[in-house]
Amino acid sequence: MQAMKRQTIQAAGRNAFQAQRRAYSSEIAQAMVEVSKNLGMGSSAIGLTGAGVGIGVVFAALINGVARNPALRGQLFSYAILGFAFVEAIALFDLMIALMAKFVSISEIS
Repeated sequence: MQAMKRQTIQAAGRNAFQAQRRAYSSEIAQAMVEVSKNLGMGSSAIGLTGAGVGIGVVFAALINGVARNPALRGQLFSYAILGFAFVEAIALFDLMIALMAKFVSISEIS
């Protein structure tokens, strides 16, 4: 009888531990969370398109400036690299947010 009580208590403890570990109570809720994560990642990754366009604009302006005044090539190139770095930093921040939206859960933060 004691062994049976012990098994029942252990099974109840395991079920309670598994219920605490799962953040959501049903498969539908879990699927909705995954869909939301994918939508969040996709919508935040749209900003990477803007960064690509920005980098293209920076180097197009460099080519245009060097074509107009070849003597300023070195100075214009350093400005272009600085502009590239700023635009790329924004792109990396956007990528970080997109990946956090997909792979970081609320239970890991708190």
